[in-house]
Amino acid sequence: MAAHISKLAEVHGSAKLGEQVHVGPFCLIGPDVEIGDGTRLDSHVIVVGKVRMGEHNRVHANAVIGAEPQDSNYAGADTSVEIGSYNVIRESVTIHRGVDPHEPTSVGDQCYVMGGCHIAHGCRVEHQVVMANNVLLGRHVHVGVHATLAGGLAVNHFASIGSHAFVAGMSRVVHDVPPFLVAEGSPARPRGVNLVGLRRCGFSPETLQALEEAYRLLFVDHVGVDSVRELLRSQRQLLPPVNYLLGFVQLQNEGWQGRSRERRRAA
Repeated sequence: MAAHISKLAEVHGSAKLGEQVHVGPFCLIGPDVEIGDGTRLDSHVIVVGKVRMGEHNRVHANAVIGAEPQDSNYAGADTSVEIGSYNVIRESVTIHRGVDPHEPTSVGDQCYVMGGCHIAHGCRVEHQVVMANNVLLGRHVHVGVHATLAGGLAVNHFASIGSHAFVAGMSRVVHDVPPFLVAEGSPARPRGVNLVGLRRCGFSPETLQALEEAYRLLFVDHVGVDSVRELLRSQRQLLPPVNYLLGFVQLQNEGWQGRSRERRRAA
């Protein structure tokens, strides 16, 4: 079935719309836009620039996708936004295209981005991420799979939020948030293991216990990563999620996570 385009919408003739795409009234679709089958755009949605959007997304009123980045260094480069499939993008969300053609702004599959959120240029949001109302991502932020960002928090540019992490509302994230943990505060700090989220995702009691032990050693007792790894290995608790957590913290300590990327770009 062909796309349904409201008579009150403006769609450029070069835009590529899949089957059963719905474009509501007062939407604006630019010439370099590709929208996959079954995607629905409600009223007053703007999609401009080079945007590739997958299938069965739902974009609510007043969202703006693909606008120029808010960066004084942007000089009109041919940059882009890439969005996967089965996402929900709520009212007044803004997703800006990148500054560097080699670093598109990207959103994975099955994400839920609530009203008023901002995803800045060069951000990479992976699959099944939940962003509650008014979450603000600075440039080049990386959010791992199954992460949950509660309402009103702000993430500083170049920060990384690990997979399955939960960041509490109104937090100020200036450092990387390790995977599987809860972070909260201004600035946000690890406060424990994200037990609720991990149980919902089917993590075993054995894995949760091992992650709690790793958290205690790393962030309460302040034992070094190498020592924690050896200790947990001796206790047969070095499960893959624990090893991933330790690897994330090791890279962070060595300057290869988060904001260190900004320093390497400037070098």
